[in-house]
Amino acid sequence: MVPHLITALTGPINELEQRILESLPAIERWFRLEWMEHTPPFYTSVDVRNAGFKLAPVDTHLFPDGFNNLTVEMLPLAVQAAMAAIEKICPEAKNLLLIPEKNTRNTFYLANVQRLVQIFHMAGLNVRLGTLDEKITRPTEIALPDGSTLTLEPLLRTRGRLGLKNFDPCTILLNNDLSAGVPAVLANLHEQYLLPPLHAGWTVRRKTKHFAAYEDLAKKFAKLLGMDPWLINPMYARCGEVDFGERQGEECLMSHAEALLGKIRRKYKEYGIQEKPFVIVKSDAGSHGMGVLTVRDPKDLPDLIRRTRERLSIAGDGPARRDVILQEGVPTFERVNDAVAEPVVYMIDRYVVGGFYRVNAGRGIDENLNAPGASYVPLAFAESNQLPRPGAKPGASAPNRFYMYGVIARLAMVAASYELEATDPNAEVYE
Repeated sequence: MVPHLITALTGPINELEQRILESLPAIERWFRLEWMEHTPPFYTSVDVRNAGFKLAPVDTHLFPDGFNNLTVEMLPLAVQAAMAAIEKICPEAKNLLLIPEKNTRNTFYLANVQRLVQIFHMAGLNVRLGTLDEKITRPTEIALPDGSTLTLEPLLRTRGRLGLKNFDPCTILLNNDLSAGVPAVLANLHEQYLLPPLHAGWTVRRKTKHFAAYEDLAKKFAKLLGMDPWLINPMYARCGEVDFGERQGEECLMSHAEALLGKIRRKYKEYGIQEKPFVIVKSDAGSHGMGVLTVRDPKDLPDLIRRTRERLSIAGDGPARRDVILQEGVPTFERVNDAVAEPVVYMIDRYVVGGFYRVNAGRGIDENLNAPGASYVPLAFAESNQLPRPGAKPGASAPNRFYMYGVIARLAMVAASYELEATDPNAEVYE
């Protein structure tokens, strides 16, 4: 299924599409060389925004949910990538312990867990679910809307190993972003592979670190293609020590927003872009789409903060956040059935395995779409990401566009690998 695209196809993005397609061999070689030196995250999803004049990642998730939104046709790619990922880590693996989020009432999330179980079962592993919910003290069946069930079991910790009753896994897969902190039961596991590692969680991870790594990579990548890195890189600024409850740090936000808007205006003028620039303000750690502000004029910030103070001070399951990222707003000109849409690309190991459009009829082109009212339309990534059509007019061929999405998403994934290496507490330090 290929949704109808009405993306604006004029301006530099057209040239960018052409350049990426013409540079395909160089691009794929560049990625191969990167993966010879660096380890990809176990699985990743990237939110991409296509402005018509710019294409850039706006969020990179290292504990992605939403696998249930991938079509059945995409499963073979996901299974093959899962096999490759597991073989690299633990070739003799036969048991996989999957630890989902605590929330067992969200049926959409549970459908994602069900799809992950399916993928890794088809990859040749015995998969069972262990829960961090202390209230679950015995195997508990959870009914899903399609009539099937999932069984959640209490975790069993024995010295340096974690498992379930009569189940000793080689590998533990987290589908919980640790925004509420690292549970004691996951700490100091030395005898098993814990994926992703604990420092990939939002207790340690910061979006500003990710986009700093991405910015460096975008410059190298843009040099390879002979283009302006701004066309694939969202500018950003960090504003720490913001307390929305006590109204501390608002001046910092306003001054950073003004400076960032000034930079964006200069770029818009350089490229003759008539759109009004905007800045996105959000938590520097995971926020599950909560408390995301669109700022068009810094003078509006105090009123925006007043109206959304409670949502801004909470990020996911965690405590009040004081670290804030201001990010160049990238408008989206993708539409599905007349509703604003953005592509989300899914990867396991270093392979693109699928994706979907996040569609939200209640939101504008300059707003966060990961909000109530969002729906999901599958992308036909199963063949199109691998098979761009040479010679087709840029933008006219869906596979050509999807190949670009895959390139930008993989670039963000390389940045995530750099980010994880830099924050690895067990990394060897050379003087």
